[in-house]
Amino acid sequence: WYHPHCNTLTQMGHGMTGVIVVEDPADPEFDAEVVLNLRDWRLGGDGQFIAPFRPRDAAKSGTYGTVRTANWHREPQYDAPAGGLVRLRIAVTDVTRIFSLKMEGADATVIAIDGNPVPKRFPLDLLQIGPGQRLDLAVRMPDGEGAVATLEDIRGTAPKVIASLRAVGSSLKRNIGDLGPLAENPVRKADISAAEQIPLVLSATAENTAVESICGTLGYSFWAINKVPWPGDTPDPTAPLAELKLGKSYIFNLENTTPHAHPIHLHGMSFTVISSSTREVMPLVTDTYLIQPDEKVQLAFVADNPGDWLLHCHIIEHQKTGMTSYVRVS
Repeated sequence: WYHPHCNTLTQMGHGMTGVIVVEDPADPEFDAEVVLNLRDWRLGGDGQFIAPFRPRDAAKSGTYGTVRTANWHREPQYDAPAGGLVRLRIAVTDVTRIFSLKMEGADATVIAIDGNPVPKRFPLDLLQIGPGQRLDLAVRMPDGEGAVATLEDIRGTAPKVIASLRAVGSSLKRNIGDLGPLAENPVRKADISAAEQIPLVLSATAENTAVESICGTLGYSFWAINKVPWPGDTPDPTAPLAELKLGKSYIFNLENTTPHAHPIHLHGMSFTVISSSTREVMPLVTDTYLIQPDEKVQLAFVADNPGDWLLHCHIIEHQKTGMTSYVRVS
């Protein structure tokens, strides 16, 4: 997906996000495909944009929108062949909202996360994905004409309908178990035994006025990586978090000491999730990890892309109030 990285909160909040689908001709055959761009809008009673954030919320989980949509519509519905297999591609391009997704009225299987096939497919019983993350589902449509399958967000006090799929025509009687595999992306595997460890501690910071940076500031500093909010109050406030050698393996030892979840995103490279202190994890290949409060996780990768690569929380208020840095690969 794509979005701007300057004046980010306002421009993304006003709708400048989109999805790019790169198709593999060797992918298994689906009977329909639906792409969902999930995002909120901060609108007042008159339908006009209101302030994109509130400082008291930016210092917590973020400022939520007042209108939630999929593809710019409230609870849109799409037709799909009865008894068929639908590839549902989901991108959370919101600036704040973390979703707890569930499917009602149909069987849904997770086949890819963040553009990479999962090592082992699993049913969508309940899955959290945050801003910046993508999800591919194989949905087996109900057999009856007119039956509806509903994608819901159950995070919060009451389930919210995101979008729905309506069965049309005679049943195709497809079976998810017959769906062939997705090809792996060409991501180099890290040498865990030789990997260098890099500590990354996510924390809150004492509220103070943020330093003006190249893309401006929200005027506050609430968050930090390794105790330094961006841009840091250090001898070189724009120095890289780490300098990595091209082709070498590394492990991010990521620790969340805050009471809030953070979708941490690395530009330019993908990592593999190898362990968590709070749960059993699948070795997912991804570029964004939704780290839970008080969780410690290990993310392994090969520094195979030269350049300066941003590392940040994809809750944009957290990014813009300190939880940002970058690594240099050379």
